[in-house]
Amino acid sequence: MIRDITIGQYYPVDSVIHRLDPRTKLAGTVIFLISLFVTSSPVGYVLATLVLAGVIKLSRVPFKFMTRGLRAILIVLLLSVSFNIFLTPGTTILKIGFLRATKEGLILAGFMGLRLVYLVIGSSLMTLTTTPTQLTDGLEKSLRFLNRVGVPVHDIAMMMSIALRFIPILVEETDKIMKAQTARGADFDSGNLIQRAKAMIPLLVPLFVSAFRRASDLAMAMEARCYHGGEGRTKMHPLRYETRDRIAYLLMFVYLALMIASRFIRFRLF
Repeated sequence: MIRDITIGQYYPVDSVIHRLDPRTKLAGTVIFLISLFVTSSPVGYVLATLVLAGVIKLSRVPFKFMTRGLRAILIVLLLSVSFNIFLTPGTTILKIGFLRATKEGLILAGFMGLRLVYLVIGSSLMTLTTTPTQLTDGLEKSLRFLNRVGVPVHDIAMMMSIALRFIPILVEETDKIMKAQTARGADFDSGNLIQRAKAMIPLLVPLFVSAFRRASDLAMAMEARCYHGGEGRTKMHPLRYETRDRIAYLLMFVYLALMIASRFIRFRLF
C-alpha cells in the first residue's frame, strides 16, 4: 500500500497535458476541485466524470497507475461513506442493531465518495504531468502579486515543491525500511487494524532519521550552490502562454459555468 501513493510523482511522457503551462494546470486543478463542491447534482458529477476521463486520456498516463493512489485512502473513503450512510437522518432502508441506513445517507455517501476519489485523482494528475521545477515556477508566477504585501512567494513555492518531491522519496524509503524489518521477523500484515497500526510504530524512528538526513543534505547542497532565495534569479525556460493554454482556459471556464448551471437542474434518483 505504501507504494500506491502517486501524489508527488512525475510520469514522463509526451502529451498535450504535459506541454501545457504549469500555471494552466494549476488553474485547471483548482477549478476542477472547486467544481466538485459547487454542485451536488448527478448531472454535474456525470459532467465531471467525462471531463476527468478526457483529461486522463489526453495525459497518456496509464489509468491503472493513476487509480493506484486510491488504495492509500481506502480506509478514509470507507469511513466517510459509512458515517454518511448511517448517521444521516431520513427514510430508513436498512437497520442493523442500533444503526440505521437511510436513503438520504446513501445518496450523500455516494456523492461524498465520488468527490473524495475525484479530489485524489485530480490532484495526482497535476503532479504526474508537471515536474517539480515547473510546479515551483508556476506557483511563483501565479502568486507573484502577493509580493507587494510582503509575502515571500518564492520561498513558499519552493517549500511546496520540495514537500511534493519528498513524498515519493519518503514512500520509497518507508518501503525499504519495511522490507528490512520484515526480513528480521517483523509482521505488518497480520492482526486487526489496531494491531497493524501498532506494528507501524517502529518505522517512525528510522523514517524520521532518514527524512532529517535528506533535508540536511538538501540544505547543504543548496548552500554550496549559493542559493539565496528568488531575488535576482533568472529562468532558463521563462513561462509563456501558448495557444493551447488559451484554449484550455476557455474550456475550463465553460466547464465551470456548466457545473454551476447543473445546480439548478432537478433530478430525482429514487
